[in-house]
Amino acid sequence: MAAPSSYEALLPQQLGLQVFIAPPHHPTPLHEIVAALRTISALDGLAEDEYRWLATHGTERVGDDGAMVFAEGSPCDRMVFILKGEVHVRRHNAGPMAFWIGRAGQMTGKLPFSRMKVYGGEGYLVGSGWSLDIHEDLFPEMLAAIPSMTQRCVSTMMDRVREVTRMEQQAEKLAALGKLAANLAHELNNPASAAQRSASSLFSELRQYGDQKYRLGNLCLSDALTSQYRSWVARTRSRLAEQEALNGPPDALATSDREVDLLRWLEEHKIPNPWAIAPALAETGIAATQLDELAGLATSEALPVAVATFASSLRVEKMAETVVNSTVRIFDLIRAIKDYSYMDQAPIQDVDIAQSLGNTLAMFKSRLQQVTVITDFDPALPPVAGYGRELNQVWTALIENALDAMKDQGTLRVCARVQGGMAVIEVWDTGTGIDPELKSRIFEPFYTTKAPGRGLGLGLDTAQRILQRHSGYIQVESRPGSTCFQVRLPLEQAQAY
Repeated sequence: MAAPSSYEALLPQQLGLQVFIAPPHHPTPLHEIVAALRTISALDGLAEDEYRWLATHGTERVGDDGAMVFAEGSPCDRMVFILKGEVHVRRHNAGPMAFWIGRAGQMTGKLPFSRMKVYGGEGYLVGSGWSLDIHEDLFPEMLAAIPSMTQRCVSTMMDRVREVTRMEQQAEKLAALGKLAANLAHELNNPASAAQRSASSLFSELRQYGDQKYRLGNLCLSDALTSQYRSWVARTRSRLAEQEALNGPPDALATSDREVDLLRWLEEHKIPNPWAIAPALAETGIAATQLDELAGLATSEALPVAVATFASSLRVEKMAETVVNSTVRIFDLIRAIKDYSYMDQAPIQDVDIAQSLGNTLAMFKSRLQQVTVITDFDPALPPVAGYGRELNQVWTALIENALDAMKDQGTLRVCARVQGGMAVIEVWDTGTGIDPELKSRIFEPFYTTKAPGRGLGLGLDTAQRILQRHSGYIQVESRPGSTCFQVRLPLEQAQAY
C-alpha cells in the first residue's frame, strides 16, 4: 500500500477534522477490493489480473460522515476509485450548494494525461466512505500493465469536461438571471413605492379638498367675485405651466427658499395652517406676488378659504400625476423586459439593433446613476436577422463588463452604424483598461479577472459563440481610460441559420 503524503498527514492537525486519508485499521481482503472495483463502470471489461493490479497497488482510505476528503487548493496527485459513499465538493464562494457530487462506482481525481494540479473545492463525505487511490507516480506503470486504461481515462476526462462546462454555463445563466432580477426589482421598487404612497394619501387629500370646496361654497360669494377667482386660478395655472416648460422643474434649493417666502406671506395674511399650505404652493413655483393678486380680489373672509382650496387642488393633482408617472414607468419597464426577452416571438426575427441596445441599457438603469451614457445609433441601420434573445446576451455581457471595469462611475458610450455591409456595434468605457498580457485570454472559457464569486469567465466566451452563430465576430482595443469592444454582424444572413 502507498503511504500517505506529508501534506495529508498534517491535515487532521491543521484543520481539526477527520480527513479521508488513513487506511483502515484492518486492511480489506484483496478479493473484496477486487469485487468493489468491479462496480466501477469505467473499469468494465478488465481482466482479473488487471483488477488485482489496481487492488494491490492502490491505497485504501476510509472515513465517516462529514470527514474532509481534500481541501480547496490542495495538490491533486492521485486517481480515486469511489468504492462506497458519496463525496460532495463545495467552493467557498459559490454558496451552500454542492457543485459536484462523486458517488460510489465512479473513477475521479487526477487521471493520466490530465493537467489538473489542485482541487477546485473542498470535498466532504456524506455517509461513511471507502475509496482506493492510485498515486500519479504509478501512472506509467499502470498504463503499461493495463493498456486499456488510456482510452478509459481519456473518455472519463472528456465526460468530465462536458459536465463541468454544462454546470458552469448553467451557473453563469443563473448568475445573469439573478443580476437581471435584482436590477428589475430595484427599478420597479421606486415607481411602485411612489404610486403606493401617492394613492394612499390621495383619499385623505380628496376628502380635504372636498371640505374646502364646501367651505368656499358656504361663503355665498357673488357671481363677479367667483368669476374673478376662477379667472385667477386659470391664469395662474397657465403661467406656472409656461414657467415649468421654459425652466423645467424647480430645484430643491429654490423650492426651499420659495417655501420660506410663502410661509411668511401666509402668516402675514392670517391664513390658517400655513405650514401645511406653503410646501404645496412652493412645489409649483408660484410666487408671493401672484398671491398678492388673489389677495386684491378676495375679501378677508374668503382669502383663507380660497388659498387653502387652491393649495389642496394642487396637492391632489400632484399625487395623481405621481401615480400616472409611476405606472407609466412600470409599464415601460415591463415593455422593455418583454422586448429584451423577445417574449411570444419567433426564435429568429428582424432585430432592431438600436432598440435592442436600448432595452439592454434599461435593464442596467440602477447601475447607471453615476455613469454618463452616450448613445450614437445610425438611423439608417437596417434590422439584422438573428436570434434576438441571444444578441441581447451579447450586449448584456459587454455592458456589464464595461460597468465593472468603471466600477459604475465614468462614461459609457454605445454606438451602432453601418459599415461595408456589416452592422458595427461598439461599447466604449473609461475604465482602467485590459492588461496587454491578458488581452489574448479574455475570450477563453472560464477565464476571469473578477474576484471570486463575481464571475465565472463565461460571458465573453458565450458572446463570441453567439456571434459566430450569426456569422459575426468580436474584437477589442484597450488602453487605460478607453476600452472598446467592437461587434460586427453581416446584414445579409443568407442560409446562416
